[in-house]
Amino acid sequence: MAQLRVLVVDDEWNMRNLLRIYLTKEGFRVSEASTGREALTLIGTGHFDIMLLDVMMPDMDGWQVCEAVRAKDSVPILMLTARSETKDKVRGFEIGADDYLTKPFEPEELVARMHSLIRRASLAQQAVPKELVLEFPGLAIRPDAREVSVMNSGVELTPKEFDLLAVLSGNRQRAFSRDELVERLWGMDFEGETRVVDTHIKNIREKLQKAGLGYNPIQTVWGVGYKFQAPGEIHEK
Repeated sequence: MAQLRVLVVDDEWNMRNLLRIYLTKEGFRVSEASTGREALTLIGTGHFDIMLLDVMMPDMDGWQVCEAVRAKDSVPILMLTARSETKDKVRGFEIGADDYLTKPFEPEELVARMHSLIRRASLAQQAVPKELVLEFPGLAIRPDAREVSVMNSGVELTPKEFDLLAVLSGNRQRAFSRDELVERLWGMDFEGETRVVDTHIKNIREKLQKAGLGYNPIQTVWGVGYKFQAPGEIHEK
């Protein structure tokens, strides 16, 4: 079995050192970054199975790093912080964090959450339909290539936005509840708010509209959640 790679991002040497020692004993291959910019450089040049990201750092805080990573990479991100306010957790989930662990924590819980996130990421990839091209009026989605285009021009979606659009468009006319979408894409043990789905849907709609798509393909099903419906598709009673 290939050794799992983890990127530890924390400006405190003591914390990085403790995590490196423990995670190495647990069989992980550990890389370290002491700043947000160093972390982005490492993410851009290598593959990691998971990222441990401290929130409070001097050059770029964890929120900024998380947003930058999510713009181009779907690596699971576990935020580490001494702040325990619910609003901080919600903010982290809304910008793309996968889990949130408050310091101090037990090493055993950290490793359990890491393995859970890695499994969840694998299941999320399996949930995305593998059709060669999903084509709709003015809109094309290529699940294998992870590409979206409107009027033959590419649209930049975050990895989680793409997964959400691909699942909905690959199961046309099916209404998904928020809980179902969270379970498929974030995993059953996700501890955040289901409104994270609403945030991603809002972003997808805005990006498709800005790209020139003349209709909204993600319909709100009141009392249920969301479904994908393109022009000309018959609504099933």
